Formats: sequence, structure tokens, C-alpha cells
Amino acid sequence: MSILSILIALLVFFAIVVLHELGHFTVAKLCGVKVNKFAIGMGPAILKHQKGETEYSLRLLPIGGYCAMEGEDGSSPDPRAFMNKPVWQRMLVVLAGPVMNLILGFVLILITTLLFGSLGNLTVADFRYDPDTNECISTCADTGLQVGDTILKIDGMRILTDTDLSYKLSSSENDTMEVVVRRDGKKVTLDAVTFRNKLNDTRLDFYVESVKLTPWSVISYSFLDTISTGRLIWSSLRDLVTGKYGFHDLSGPVGIVSTIGEAASYGETFKQHLTSVLSLASFITVNVGIFNLLPIPALDGARLVFLVVEAIRRKPIPPEKEGMVHFAGMALLFLLMIAVTFQDITRLFQK
Repeated sequence: MSILSILIALLVFFAIVVLHELGHFTVAKLCGVKVNKFAIGMGPAILKHQKGETEYSLRLLPIGGYCAMEGEDGSSPDPRAFMNKPVWQRMLVVLAGPVMNLILGFVLILITTLLFGSLGNLTVADFRYDPDTNECISTCADTGLQVGDTILKIDGMRILTDTDLSYKLSSSENDTMEVVVRRDGKKVTLDAVTFRNKLNDTRLDFYVESVKLTPWSVISYSFLDTISTGRLIWSSLRDLVTGKYGFHDLSGPVGIVSTIGEAASYGETFKQHLTSVLSLASFITVNVGIFNLLPIPALDGARLVFLVVEAIRRKPIPPEKEGMVHFAGMALLFLLMIAVTFQDITRLFQK
């Protein structure tokens, strides 16, 4: 991996972190919350700059960042303290970071779609044929799928975009699948469809129709594909909890930077390099947004849970107790981050 690839990877990771924290920072300022510190990175500060009431800093370890607000984890007499603001404003501040990541994911998918120059829908255009004998080599054609069918569901999963289609076909452990299609304006259920290319044994054994790029088609596809990417991440988290994936499948900042660097080297033209990086960056930023919404102490999701409880009780949970919960969660996340980073570095040396 070249130095340029590493720099591109660091820049992408930096942009994702900055935008997340900038979301918190901007909404906090709009709500009149006093922001004491705005930092990119963790650990010792490399650069510091005090402007007004806020200290801005760039820190040594590129593994996150933070927006430290007055009264965020404890009591404060300052009327502009986070804890002294209405619950709905605090909810907006907490949600702003993850939402900014999801918006960035949508924008990156939109740009990638435009760069790609075309997009496919979920309607079967044709099957695959042996170039020598012209014999159909798509098993889905033999098991019920027809040209013109629009795929709606596979094994109960709603198929929104080609991202869902690729994921479901590649991850399913079933040889045959139940497929719901729209055929001649009606929904038809195909009970036992088999997807397999007889020549190379891959599952994507058919072609889909190409859609003309229009403002509406690009925007609608990008919106749906953002949802598809988010669902894919939720499915991965579920697989992690159920044991399908283990600790060795996790990657931290070092692994992410390495993967982005490899994506930057993919292809032969600048357009291919850029498309590859933006596609991966969209997946990562949506991942960051969704992960931060999980109800894990120290993450935005846990803070949101405390605020919801406060709104229901109409009484805040003592900030000292909430602060202790978030501190414990932060400590555990740091330990996990250290372990994952060590694993990432080990992989780099093995490569």
C-alpha cells in the first residue's frame, strides 16, 4: 500500500470523525449550549487553539473525537450547561452526530451513483448463457424466475436495491430460496428458486435492467441504498451477537485505514479509484452513525436512552450516576479498541 493510499485513507477517516463531532457541536451551539472543548482524535493534544469559550484541538490518536459540553456528565450552575437545557434540545444535540454520518453516507452514495454513470433496478433483464454453446447456465431460470420479474423479497427479506440483492444471495446458507416477484402487475411467490451460475458456481446468475439516470432516480436510489446499507450493518451486528462472526472479524481504526487504502488502489483509472474509496467511505460512515445509536454506555444511543427515561419520568437521572455509567462504558470501549487495534497491527505485519 502506497503512502498516497494511506494519506487518502486517513483523510477519509478524519472527515467521517470531524463531521460526526461537528454535528454535535453545531446543534449544541444552535441550542445555546456552552461547548468547552472540540477535539479530533484522542490522547495528548498535538495542536490547540482557544477561540472564545471553546478550546479546539487535534490529538495524537486518530480513533475518534469528542465535543465536551458544560454540564454534560455532572451538575453545573451555568444556565447554558447541557444538563440545564430542555430534554428535546438535548435529544437533538445527541442525535446530531449519528444523523450527520447517515446524511454523509447518503451524499457519498449519490456521488458514487453519478460517477458510476448507470444504475440497475430489480427487474430481471436476461439470464446468463454459455458463450460457446449459447446454453442457459442460470439455474434460477430453471426454477421459476422469468425475464421481466421484479424481485420484491427473498426468504422474507424486502429487497430495496442491488445492495440487498447481492448481500442476500451471498450470505444465505439455503440452496433454494422463496422469492416474491411482481409479474404482470401481480405478486407471485416462487417457493424454491435456486441461484447458481453453472459455469463458475456463483449465485448472481442473471442480469437486471439498467435505469436511466435522472435527478429522481439517483436521489431515490441513493436514499434506498442508504437504508439497505444500514440494514446490512444491523444484520452484521446481529450475526456478531449470535456468534456467526467473532472477535477476529472486527476491525478498528488501523484496520479501517488499511482497508480504505486498499480501496484507493483498486482499479486502473482515477475514476475507478475514487468510486471505490467513496463506496467504502459511505459504508463506513453509515456504520459509524448506526453504531453510535446503539444503547451502549458512552455512546450517543445510551445518552438518548437516559434522556427518554427522563422525559417519561419528568425527572432527570442524577448526572453523577449517569456519568459513572458512561465512564465505565468508555473504559470498556477503550479496552476493546486497544485489543482490536493490536489485532489490526498484527494483520498488517502478517501481510
